[in-house]
Amino acid sequence: MGILDADIYGPSIPTMLGAEDSRPTSPDGTHMAPIMKYGLATNSIGYTVTDDNAMVWRGPMASKALMQMLQETLWPDLDYTVLDMPPGTGDIQRPGAEHSGDRRGGGHHAAGHRADRRQKGIVMFEKVEVPVLGIVENMSMHICSNCGHHEPIFGTGGAQKLAEKYHTQLLGQLPLHITLREDLDNGTPTVVARPDSEFTDIYRQLAGRVAAQMYWQGEVIPGEIAFRAV
Repeated sequence: MGILDADIYGPSIPTMLGAEDSRPTSPDGTHMAPIMKYGLATNSIGYTVTDDNAMVWRGPMASKALMQMLQETLWPDLDYTVLDMPPGTGDIQRPGAEHSGDRRGGGHHAAGHRADRRQKGIVMFEKVEVPVLGIVENMSMHICSNCGHHEPIFGTGGAQKLAEKYHTQLLGQLPLHITLREDLDNGTPTVVARPDSEFTDIYRQLAGRVAAQMYWQGEVIPGEIAFRAV
């Protein structure tokens, strides 16, 4: 599996994987070798730009950088490649969606209460003919680390209504909990740091649903089914 950090201005994948000190190499002087971590083939502008340097590129320059990482990385033979895009529908999102090879599906994160922002992302995918696999509701519920109380501080039902409006699925709901943030700040994904936790179960179930949706997107249904007597 591969993951490309498409957030040019605020890359976070290197930190979340504990690979912020890694630097890409070029075996042939032209292409980049991906950074391997936890079995993932990754690339990010964060591997080449240090945290104390601010990216001040204009849109076309940022788009070009994304295309270079996407097309000039020596990706291994992958079953899945995830483009981790920033919010919005601008110079990063559209080129990433349009030029990502086998564009079998896009997922959309829904968080907070601003339905208009969430809808724009779905409309963008539709315009570039990328099927929307479903909706993932991020920060769906805050879980208190002391008492375990569940509280929907951003409201409830918004992601489900969005999925119904666009005839897609609500693939998963990810809670807001301090341990999730701590794990990523420490550079160890929760599925690695806490393989038996309830949060790991949530992530695994989500991954299974996404994989199932990807399978059906790629399934070719024949126009005719022939039966032969034996």
